[in-house]
Amino acid sequence: MNSWVVSVTWLYEHLDDPQVAIADCRFSLIQPDLGRQQYQTSHIPGAYYLDLNQDLASSVGKHGGRHPLPDPATLVPKLEAMGISSDPPEGPTLVVTYDDSRQAFASRFWWLMRYLGHQQVAVLDGGFAAWVAAGYPLTDAVPVSRAGRFVSKLRPELVVDIDQVKARKDLPQVVLVDSREGDRYQGEREPIDPIAGHIPGAVNYPWQEATDAQGYLRPVTEQRQRWAEVSQAQEILVYCGSGVTACVNLLSLELAGIRTGKLYAGSWSDWCSYLVSG
Repeated sequence: MNSWVVSVTWLYEHLDDPQVAIADCRFSLIQPDLGRQQYQTSHIPGAYYLDLNQDLASSVGKHGGRHPLPDPATLVPKLEAMGISSDPPEGPTLVVTYDDSRQAFASRFWWLMRYLGHQQVAVLDGGFAAWVAAGYPLTDAVPVSRAGRFVSKLRPELVVDIDQVKARKDLPQVVLVDSREGDRYQGEREPIDPIAGHIPGAVNYPWQEATDAQGYLRPVTEQRQRWAEVSQAQEILVYCGSGVTACVNLLSLELAGIRTGKLYAGSWSDWCSYLVSG
């Protein structure tokens, strides 16, 4: 497997490995409490739950988008309680993250860990459904808190804000990628934000194309083909509605061997907030 991805078989064989931490990131934008309810009913043994709104984002303001990046000072203690350590004597903890939404929320956590400077992180291929389909064990037991020691080493070069997007999006070696579905990109439908459309100059790479219908990530060869037209860009700025599903495209870029992707964290929800209120 690629270093960013592990199979359910691999995870099953490492359930008792103290150097592995598991994050359940199931979530529903329509029913914000659903993911936690699903976790409380059934999850992979040893997995801790991380909520998109409460753990993987910070409070919403006038600008900054619907899911601003979390404050590291708030997130790090939660990571430590999961037993995640950045540099213990035996080596950094490997973090495995999963959801049931084709990596939409798992990828957000995957990206956040890298943003915090932690490279030992992978998504579970096929997500929770693949685990269930394999017949592996489930539990409703919430694991006890562990004692990790995590020192964040922020990588600000992985993220851009609206001013940086405005300044760089039209440069010849920069590509701006809209990760939303085609009809939202075209402005034909907008179920969440107050304005439909896309950032001028953006090209559309819907995030769902990184996986198949069952939520398995497409092979590396297909990931490379997917990004072939923009692979030589010096910088690829990626956005979606609120900086969540864009992370699936950033994972896809990494799988394709392209290291120039950056997240516009505020995304369309931040961009259009200025169109509405100035």
